[in-house]
Amino acid sequence: MKASSQRSVVARYVRIGIVVIAVVVLIGVLWIVLGPGPMDFAGGKTVALAGYQGPNPTGVPPVLAQASLLERGEYLSRAADCQSCHTAKDGLPFAGGRAFVLPFGTLYSTNITPDGQTGIGGYSDADFLRAVHRGIRRDGVYLYPAMPYDAYTYMTDADGLAIKAYLFSLAPVHAAARPNTLVFPFSQRWLLSFWSLLFSPDRRFEPNTGHDSQWNRGAYLVEALGHCGECHTPRNLFEALNNRRKFAGAVQSGWRAYNVTTDRGSGIGDWTDEELTRYIWGGHADGRGTASGPMGEAVDLSLAHLAPDDVAAIVTYEKTIPPMATPDLPPLKATPAPASHRQGVSAAFEPHGKQIFEGACVSCHDWTGVSPLTSWATLIGARAVNDPTATNVAQIVLSGTVRETPHGQVFMPAFGDAYSDVEIAAVANYVTARFGAKPSAISAENVAKLRKQGAE
Repeated sequence: MKASSQRSVVARYVRIGIVVIAVVVLIGVLWIVLGPGPMDFAGGKTVALAGYQGPNPTGVPPVLAQASLLERGEYLSRAADCQSCHTAKDGLPFAGGRAFVLPFGTLYSTNITPDGQTGIGGYSDADFLRAVHRGIRRDGVYLYPAMPYDAYTYMTDADGLAIKAYLFSLAPVHAAARPNTLVFPFSQRWLLSFWSLLFSPDRRFEPNTGHDSQWNRGAYLVEALGHCGECHTPRNLFEALNNRRKFAGAVQSGWRAYNVTTDRGSGIGDWTDEELTRYIWGGHADGRGTASGPMGEAVDLSLAHLAPDDVAAIVTYEKTIPPMATPDLPPLKATPAPASHRQGVSAAFEPHGKQIFEGACVSCHDWTGVSPLTSWATLIGARAVNDPTATNVAQIVLSGTVRETPHGQVFMPAFGDAYSDVEIAAVANYVTARFGAKPSAISAENVAKLRKQGAE
């Protein structure tokens, strides 16, 4: 074969290869972009809210039917968990400045008090709804989807404007936005116009006629207001929610948001309605663990303030999420450890960890893992203790937690200043080995990264 013919054959195969690769890439992109919406799993038929024959699933619960606009707005702002994201550590409520540490830089939330210069005081009703539904600021600049407008897009205009009325009733705080530190190309806001076009539908909530009014109310609370998927659903290549693995768990702000599908092994499939209600409303369920970190904050600032009927609606909706296993999470260990420290996990596994646990932890948590003081401090059965990454265990040791319970305050001190990264890794690994189903191997380097995120 002549050389020219050989080159022609090679060039042909190269072109074919390029076409095949382009087709594969295109199929992959379409697979991501054309993924299901957050409520598509339910099937059935959806209708416009105006055409729905049942009770209106949006707005406030019946107990607040006669409430003023500001009272409704306050309730809805709590349901939407606005304060949590728009309040910096030790900062003024709603004044912004909270850091969101991402793999490609740090974002800071903005001031949503009615200050005319640094807040939203100049926003008209239309400006506010455009920001909530489409993620576009008053000046036409796109917001980063850390502001969950891909969820808030399902919020009705009436509910959005009630929230605006409440926010405008607050005292204005002059607090300029901190500059973000995102690397290229994530620093280019204009790219968000394409992201929004692909992943934010810009449409309001439509009830599903195949489910009852309680389910639809739960769907509205979970998907439109509570935006639970923003933490509990993993993300795809374009940092949009991957609803093919809806609620299967993800890592957010250095904490692990666990699987809340109906999978019995790694999710909430074997939780009773009462256990789920107690956890959502109070941040604790006996034998299941205690909410800490961002979930504890969501309970304290949002979920604990919901009406009983709304919590019941959330439980109803959650119980219909299809099961989705999280492969790295083992079945929970539910039996106490031996009462003697000489039994159970060998001290040789993590002698330094055992020493720290004995000096700082055992008086509250006991060698068995069943607290002699309060069930809130019991370790047995907690998902964090049965997580081989030990991420949340290390976070709790670093930052501690303070929770208000019906029986008084539960206080877990922060040990971040008292112990080194090596020591915190050691005690976290000892805790998972003694009380969990599978030992962890978190390193001092891992703890250092978590500590840095918590300091933002």
